[in-house]
Amino acid sequence: MNRFPATVGVGHRAGRRADDLARYAILGLSLAVGVVTVISDELAVQGWLWSGVLVAWFLTTNLAVSRRPGRAVRLALYGCAVLASWALLLTVSSRGSLVVILLIAVAAIGSSLLPLPWVLAVVTANCVVVLVHAWSTGADALDGIGASIFYLVIHLAVVFTAYAMSREALLRAELEQKNVALEAASVLLEDSTAASERLRISRDLHDSIGHQLTVLNLELTAARHRLDADADLQREGPAVRAHVRRAGGVAKDLLTDVRTTVGELRAAGPVDLRRDLERLARAVPSLQIHVAVDEGIDAGEQTCAAVVRAAQEIITNTIKHAEATELELELVREEDRLVLRGANDGTIPAGITPGHGLTGLSERLALLGGELVIRTTDQFTVEARLPLDPERRAPR
Repeated sequence: MNRFPATVGVGHRAGRRADDLARYAILGLSLAVGVVTVISDELAVQGWLWSGVLVAWFLTTNLAVSRRPGRAVRLALYGCAVLASWALLLTVSSRGSLVVILLIAVAAIGSSLLPLPWVLAVVTANCVVVLVHAWSTGADALDGIGASIFYLVIHLAVVFTAYAMSREALLRAELEQKNVALEAASVLLEDSTAASERLRISRDLHDSIGHQLTVLNLELTAARHRLDADADLQREGPAVRAHVRRAGGVAKDLLTDVRTTVGELRAAGPVDLRRDLERLARAVPSLQIHVAVDEGIDAGEQTCAAVVRAAQEIITNTIKHAEATELELELVREEDRLVLRGANDGTIPAGITPGHGLTGLSERLALLGGELVIRTTDQFTVEARLPLDPERRAPR
């Protein structure tokens, strides 16, 4: 049976999907331009060789914008794509070739990989290549400079637009991280407030009604002894004694009920961890989060708080580092331990260096006798393992 039958609290990932679609639309347009060039333009090299360089450009550019390779590999691929775009333009013999679009596409894609000064350096180099191509195809100096300036303006417009989109995506991710932190604090505050309110009501019941019922019970016991001892009341004693006995029984039953209620209120009911995790999931519109929680999980207040904080850290790390589109959050009971497992479909790092967040989470779990486990096999997986409170463990 699928433990993740539905997506809970998921945003629509519109922003991330729009960014991806924009990049791939640019790549598709550029590839179409290359095909048209092979068919209609004069080439300085064999058509099959030019087509091979075009395919290499397309593959390196796609891999550079994908999320699978590491950053160093992506940068190397991007450098190859830049060189391939220059080679494609310089081997076209006709003036005014549409192949310049490939250079513009490469510069735009660089805004998501490189700092802005480096992207501007690529733009400058592209314009120099355009100038060299114009002169090599017979254009005079003025026409070559004019074409270079024209494409410089287009380059800058596209690059700054792409850079603004990348910056907006970064700010959106930071906002989502703060939103998750705020939602986690709200969840913990509500759970703590509910527990404190139950404790306050139990104290009020014990200190007021409980004491009054105890006094009433004592008074009825004293009245019964008085009936037995007072000769003047002996004539009506049996009837009165029956009423007093019944009233005493009711007072004792009420006192027992109050004590039972006080005990139940003091032992705070189970926190709805499914609801808490779903609320955290709804706080992240760009990430599809699936939540699965075992039925009947009953944990103490500190353990539940640790689970919420662990889920917050897992979601935050996924947003910051994984470049993932989906995250699975699974809360299960394994013997006398509670396990929160988070696995995403993003980039798996070559090495793990826990930052402040994971280090703090590990310390928080250790204080409760738990541990943090990180796996990087098929998916990047984080497990928060916590012992259940002794009174909540299943009997052996």
